[in-house]
Amino acid sequence: MTLHFSCTMCGRCCHGLRLPLSMAEAQAWLENGGDVEVFCEAIPWPEEPPADNGPAWHKRKRSFLARSGHLPVRVIVTLVASFAGACPNLRADMGCGIYERRPTACRVYPAEVNPFISVDPAMKLCPPEAWHAPEVLQDDEGRWADPVVAGAVIKRREDDYAEAEARARLCALLGMHEAGLSNEGVLVYAPARAHLQQVLQAVAETSNSPGEEHDWVLVSHRLRTMWLLESAGARAMQAVDIAGAEHRFVSFVGDE
Repeated sequence: MTLHFSCTMCGRCCHGLRLPLSMAEAQAWLENGGDVEVFCEAIPWPEEPPADNGPAWHKRKRSFLARSGHLPVRVIVTLVASFAGACPNLRADMGCGIYERRPTACRVYPAEVNPFISVDPAMKLCPPEAWHAPEVLQDDEGRWADPVVAGAVIKRREDDYAEAEARARLCALLGMHEAGLSNEGVLVYAPARAHLQQVLQAVAETSNSPGEEHDWVLVSHRLRTMWLLESAGARAMQAVDIAGAEHRFVSFVGDE
């Protein structure tokens, strides 16, 4: 089905966001006085998925191999520009103050980077009239009509894949070895701006260094999940035991 879309300049997608960034974009965001958080989630990975399981291989490419106790896991790390209210770069006329150098994720919206997720207007912040425009966002064969959007989708995905191992080194240098269980929640770390800048620079300067293996702790707010993880040989921790100014657990699902 052909999907129509045209930006109405409503500014809704520029408020209260957690905007995924590449490592270079995170450095630039920090240098401009913004805040960046680090999201960690882990997926139990006892064996490789079948070759035809596209969604699983997408997750594999954007993650690094680790272990939790005796359980092999893959950890997905996302660098996120975090702000409450309006984006610090949003002008009064709802235009972008850094339009030419805005993050790739801004160039993507409202398209999807994950090739196995379809655009759902109901899940986007854009008003209904944006979806009734004559302009085509995606044709009936799934191709992005705008070359800027198409290029941004590819770049955002490729950055994610290419930086997976570097993000393992980032976590090691930051002392981060706890992750939320994927689909349940994430561990959100908020390192001090100067410290995160230093670590990002250190990772960039040692891009060919092998990563150091660490024993990860999987965090859940569900007792049943913890029991299952521990029975599989993993190290598990209750979300209520996570406390501190620099990290917190954010749940995707309700309590049981």
